[in-house]
Amino acid sequence: MQKIKEFLNAITPLSPEEWIIFSSKLTSYEVPKKTILLKHGATENYLYFIEKGMIRYYIPKEENDLTFGFAFENELASAYDSFLTQSPCRYEIETLADTKIWRLTHAGLAEIYEETKVGNKMGRLITETLFRKEMKKELSLRDESAEERYLKLFTERPKLLQEIPLKYVASYVGVTPQALSRIRKRIS
Repeated sequence: MQKIKEFLNAITPLSPEEWIIFSSKLTSYEVPKKTILLKHGATENYLYFIEKGMIRYYIPKEENDLTFGFAFENELASAYDSFLTQSPCRYEIETLADTKIWRLTHAGLAEIYEETKVGNKMGRLITETLFRKEMKKELSLRDESAEERYLKLFTERPKLLQEIPLKYVASYVGVTPQALSRIRKRIS
């Protein structure tokens, strides 16, 4: 629980009383590799903090899933659009390794907002961070070549390239696995 406390305090400091309230709303889970945390069509009820492991976000397809995001240790994860609106999700979330997560329910977050002074500020700052991350990805897809996106991943997220199957990296970059192999060969 120390990692999530450090994560939250880096966003905005929590008083000991606020931490007690916040931590009382968290539950810990150990989830095996290849576990679907959220199925297409289900409504997201959790915010996750990943203490260990990693997850991917994807749209299931008959031929090849469309991977569009990842989350790693010491990061938040959620189908946040579904979480906020409490409406069905259009994609899935899956663990890519044995993963330890801390979960906070939608109702638990509402209680934190009501019971603490810092809750609303923290929620806003987390939402802003998630928005910036998504905008950066969106602009990258629209403005950069697949090779530029791969090179950016290589420098910004080397862990992604070391631990995730290349078929998911290829999907994330927006190319076939064969095209990714050609890109990797060309830049090596």
